[in-house]
Amino acid sequence: MTFFDELRWRGMLADATDAAEAAFAEGIQTAYVGFDPTASSLHVGHLLPVQGLVHLQRAGHRPIALVGGGTGLIGDPSGKSQERKLLTRDEVAANAEAVRAQLEPFLDFRGGDNRARMLNNLDWLGQIPLLDFLRDVGKHFPVNVMLRKESVRRRLEEGEAGLSYTEFSYLLLQSYDFYRLFVDHGCGVQLGGQDQWGNITAGTDLIRRITGERAHGVVFPLITTASGVKFGKTEAGAVWLDPARTSPYRFYQFWLNTDDADLPKYLRYFLLRDRGEIQGLEESLRDRPQEREAHEALASEITERVHGATGLARARAASDVLFGGAAVDELDAAEIADIFSDVPSSRMERSALEGEGMGVVALLADAGVTSSRGEARRGIEQGGIYLNNRRVDDAGATIRIEDAVDGRFLVFRRGKRRFHLVELGSGVAHDVNGAPVPTEGSPS
Repeated sequence: MTFFDELRWRGMLADATDAAEAAFAEGIQTAYVGFDPTASSLHVGHLLPVQGLVHLQRAGHRPIALVGGGTGLIGDPSGKSQERKLLTRDEVAANAEAVRAQLEPFLDFRGGDNRARMLNNLDWLGQIPLLDFLRDVGKHFPVNVMLRKESVRRRLEEGEAGLSYTEFSYLLLQSYDFYRLFVDHGCGVQLGGQDQWGNITAGTDLIRRITGERAHGVVFPLITTASGVKFGKTEAGAVWLDPARTSPYRFYQFWLNTDDADLPKYLRYFLLRDRGEIQGLEESLRDRPQEREAHEALASEITERVHGATGLARARAASDVLFGGAAVDELDAAEIADIFSDVPSSRMERSALEGEGMGVVALLADAGVTSSRGEARRGIEQGGIYLNNRRVDDAGATIRIEDAVDGRFLVFRRGKRRFHLVELGSGVAHDVNGAPVPTEGSPS
């Protein structure tokens, strides 16, 4: 199966320049995707172009992941209604290193004729003198043509503050990247999202004007959910690949909670399984949706690729605690705070459970898990009260500090799904990593 065949059956081919497919048919091609480090992490919206590089390499071609240490200082105006906040050089450099590390699990950089390479455009953009750039590159960009590019036109028509010359120059910088990769690395193809079409074709035009040779572009569809929401956006914000910004548990749950209407598309986009296996998952979704086999396959494969086998195991363990009634013993305080951040919570002084401890009935009432001690006692007698997902059988039981996860959290449950988290402290609240914060309140 050719690279274009792979993209077509997966629904990943939105458009391509003339003769791009013919060029791939002629032999091995080198192609790149650019990633601007405007944040310290990639998010799931970046995964489709990353998958494009993966399929490119699997088809025998050579991928380049270009980290935009230079263009990241400017910011791409595509898809933005207002100008980005400019980052410092140190911020961009730190972000570039983080992005580089997140791309490594997806591509093979080890060796062979089609090994992946990772480059940083600051290596050339940081060296070219301004006057040389304006004379040798800028003269190839008619302003009237630039104004018709969608990313520019939309900002001029819809942006709150128009478009600064800084962002207007982004088109030239990205085009120059393509030119340098073409000349220095034999890279004749740029891949990207459909919103990058104008920037990509500007690059092919620049290469043609300077060298007289033809370069190509291939773009992937922009993903929206069945409800019309931009893919990767949740009520809590973007879903990041960095576990410090989106935990493996929440990352796993994002995929596990995919709408059935979106799932067939995502299976083809994001799984590396062959057509027969994916069609089998689609049949399972259609004929046995209650088994959720396709949801689990999608969530597990992507979580493991991003966070490793350990991250997937921890995400599953956290899910089993919240939804399957598993004991919390294997989880640490940070994971408890994360998975129970949306449930009712309260705070008690650690001293109340030190020494001889505190009776469970009094604790339930004082912490607000139940409205009264009588309600607490009845709940225990009826078998409906759980501590750390273990049933409390004795209304006379005593709870001690040793019963708390990492000495910080008690997880109470009433019935099947009514959780209440009790945080133990000494007048100082903590964040999910155990660091003190200056305000009282429930964990976040």
